Amino acid sequence: MSALPVSSHIPDPDLITYYAEKQESFFSGVSPWTKLSLLAVIILIITVSRNPLVLLGLYLAILALFALAHLPLMKLFQWCLFPVLFVLSLVGILAWTQPGTPLISLAGAGIPITLTDQGLLLVVILLLKTLISVTYSLLFLMTTRYEYFSGIICRVFPAPVDQIFLMAYRFFFLTLEMMGSILKAFRSRGGGLVGGITKQGALFAGIIGLVFIRSFDRAERVEKAMMARGYHGSYASNARIPNPGAAEFGVMGLFIVAIAVASLVIPSGGW
Repeated sequence: MSALPVSSHIPDPDLITYYAEKQESFFSGVSPWTKLSLLAVIILIITVSRNPLVLLGLYLAILALFALAHLPLMKLFQWCLFPVLFVLSLVGILAWTQPGTPLISLAGAGIPITLTDQGLLLVVILLLKTLISVTYSLLFLMTTRYEYFSGIICRVFPAPVDQIFLMAYRFFFLTLEMMGSILKAFRSRGGGLVGGITKQGALFAGIIGLVFIRSFDRAERVEKAMMARGYHGSYASNARIPNPGAAEFGVMGLFIVAIAVASLVIPSGGW
């Protein structure tokens, strides 16, 4: 069992791997190349689009795919808490500096601050972009086997970049496990995740620093274990990756056309 269930707001690598290897949903049967292409298109859309209605429609469509793939929606919402809080902490101040129609005005220490419609719209847009990227990334991870990931990386990236990506992907889960173990020890001594951020910020920062330091020692031990098993700096994946079918090309084309038409037809609310 993973050490991470101590916090329901941190992605559980064991659960992600379970759904990825279970391969029972319709989306699991989609070619990994198609899912990777969709990821690239979605990243492009959230980078260039500032239309809140288009972004909302895209998020709801991805959320519907997540539900149709029989993945746990409640877990998804819990895992999205930290990204949402991270975005709010970054743009919470910027929202009060945007020009536009005033909605709320406050005065603190003799300095008036105003929240405008454009400031509120900025928060909504960035939240939607965050939720889109997190939701589809989890959908991709939870419906694609590791052997397909490794095969894609070995085919797309040249050496040694492919080895760096493969090791980073594996060590990401190890780092999450270390985080879960430290948080469990922290909670057993009377601490809490939310309370640690609001009341014991210095202690929580120390936890993050401890994870960072321990990751170096863990990386050395992982390298020695791999070397003992015959690893010599190159891991080649020969997994056969299913190719996209004609139907998948058609769906991809319709998706791109629909997003383009929606972006041109739906008003962007001044952005």
